[in-house]
Amino acid sequence: MIDSFGVAVMEMTNPQYLLAQLELLLRIGVAGVLGWMIGNERKNRNKSAGTRTHSIVALGAALAMVVSKYGFQDMPDHDAARVAAQVISGVGFLGAGVIFVRNNLVNGLTTAAGIWATASVGLAMGAGLYVIGIASALMIILMQIITHKIAYFAQVASSGNIHMTLMQEEGAVERMRNFLEQSKVDVTSVKIHKNKKEEVKLEFEVVYPPGVDKASLFSKLTEMPGVVTISE
Repeated sequence: MIDSFGVAVMEMTNPQYLLAQLELLLRIGVAGVLGWMIGNERKNRNKSAGTRTHSIVALGAALAMVVSKYGFQDMPDHDAARVAAQVISGVGFLGAGVIFVRNNLVNGLTTAAGIWATASVGLAMGAGLYVIGIASALMIILMQIITHKIAYFAQVASSGNIHMTLMQEEGAVERMRNFLEQSKVDVTSVKIHKNKKEEVKLEFEVVYPPGVDKASLFSKLTEMPGVVTISE
């Protein structure tokens, strides 16, 4: 036991060993930086998983890969891929934490996919695939930017609420609902409140189609007969 400890100490003072360890540490550090870059794009879009999450995921994945490849070399027939394989499946719980559903719309899928891809970047860096890891991180960032800058890709369905006050008239609520559906706005639920001023307050939970012009839609709703107030 003492001899083994002495050998380990002597090995740690070997310049070649130290250089090898520094190179592995460089892999982990670069992975953390790449994860930070990917997370920074998400943070700038006010997403829940930002720089800290992505950088830690990338750094942790790189560390797992380094340990998987070099931490069991004293064991015969060790499988260097086993730890790395568990990283890909294990990081899924992080992605699940940023996905939520509202009004039949799924939000957070892009961020979840980004976390999963960031883990893969970390694994690539941990394996010493510098070109593949760095190029993949830049491609992920570029893809995110392009799909947000180009209007065709940026247009997605969105959920919201429309609050209206109408004069109490027969068929007024149904008329508003029909108009919204004709405008390709999906009405998921309606809340109706009556008061003593012969007015009806409505709250529509809606799903707007991709590329909807809300200003134009609200302007047309305001011009309809019986509409007193309208807001989001």
